[in-house]
Amino acid sequence: MPPSSFARAATARIQVLAPANELDFLDTQSVVLPKPLTPLEAWNLMHARPLPGLKLAFWLRDTVSACFGVKRIGGFSGQPRTSVQAGDKLDFFLVEAVSDTVLTLTVRDSHLDVMTCLTVNSGVLSITSSVKTHNWFGRIYMIPVRPAHKLIAAASLKRLQHQESS
Repeated sequence: MPPSSFARAATARIQVLAPANELDFLDTQSVVLPKPLTPLEAWNLMHARPLPGLKLAFWLRDTVSACFGVKRIGGFSGQPRTSVQAGDKLDFFLVEAVSDTVLTLTVRDSHLDVMTCLTVNSGVLSITSSVKTHNWFGRIYMIPVRPAHKLIAAASLKRLQHQESS
C-alpha cells in the first residue's frame, strides 16, 4: 500500500549539516513542479544540460582550489542515473540518503563540509544547501560561492519548471 500523503510529507525532511546558527551558509529555494518527480529525477533533469558558464566556473574553481590542496571536482557530468543508494557517488557528491521524497548529498574536506538536500513535498521541489567552513580557506572560498550558488540554484529550478511544463 503506498504511503499516505502525510507519511510522505513526514519523510521529506530537509537535512542540513548543523543547526542554522552554527552554519556558515544556508540557502533553500523551491519551485512548484508541473508534474510529479522524485528528487533524483529532478536532479537528472536539472543537470542534463549545463547552465551557461557553469563549466567555466567549475574549471576556475578547480584551478584556484588545487593550489590550496583541494581536490578537483570537474563539475556536473550530465549523465542521468536511474537509481542511487547511500554510499554511491553522484558526480562529485556522496549520496547520504535517498528516497522518493529526499536526496541528500555531501562533499566534505579539510576546508569545508557541504550538504545539498533535494526534497519533494506536496508537489514542491526544494533545494537546501548548508555549509560549515573549517578554516580561512573555506571562509574565503565561500565569498564568491555564496552568491553564485544562489543564482545557480534559482536558474536550475526555473529551467526545470520551464522544461517540465512544456
